[in-house]
Amino acid sequence: MNQLVNAVDPILQVSELSVRYGKVEALHGGKLTVGAGQIVSVIGPNGAGKSTLLNAIMGALPSTGFAKGAVRYLGDDISSLAIEKRVSRGMCLVPEKRELFASMTVEDNLVLGAYRRKRAGERNYLDQLPHVFELFPRLKERRKQAAGTLSGGERQMLAVGRALMGKPQLLMLDEPSLGLAPLIVKEIFHIISALRETGVATLLIEQNARAALQISDYGYVLETGEFVLEGAAGELAHNPRVIETYLGLAKKVA
Repeated sequence: MNQLVNAVDPILQVSELSVRYGKVEALHGGKLTVGAGQIVSVIGPNGAGKSTLLNAIMGALPSTGFAKGAVRYLGDDISSLAIEKRVSRGMCLVPEKRELFASMTVEDNLVLGAYRRKRAGERNYLDQLPHVFELFPRLKERRKQAAGTLSGGERQMLAVGRALMGKPQLLMLDEPSLGLAPLIVKEIFHIISALRETGVATLLIEQNARAALQISDYGYVLETGEFVLEGAAGELAHNPRVIETYLGLAKKVA
């Protein structure tokens, strides 16, 4: 395990994590660490098992999936905890499909993101709303607009903003750039990078290796269900194999 990961307190530690769907093993022996305040990315081709990894960590595998191995969060083994318990402890997953409530307003979607805190009896459960509007000014402009009328980029912003309303300690993002125009992708990744200042630990699953590695502290490469490379993001970005497979020949990340 790299010294960079060990330099800060670990929020998430995954060891020997394997996931099987029937006779098909989608993930084998996964080991991964995310430190406090870090952005850690997992890159790899479509079908490599990236979403399976996130769902297993979150306890959100479909009924056909079976996971074994250890998932430790804030020092505790949560492998047997239900997804609701993981959420209550400060874990949050923004899925690839975003899963917004299209007929509800932007503001109502955000308020819903703080429901766990309201249910727990927190008086100031909406205290993150000004911060979310500061990160995403466009959401403030469209706060009374139905979520279903937003553009793809705005929906992604709303999905992330809704997650932040719950004040997560670990934010997991599944393909946040999927289907977005290049300029919007740049804006989304700039915002994800800014989350580092809030102290939130971020686990980023992404096919856009260049964008992911540019904002990450540490990275992993997942291929056909196995981690084949890992290291500081800058080192991975200059790894010949990563350059050729994911960044394009002779196109190193600056």
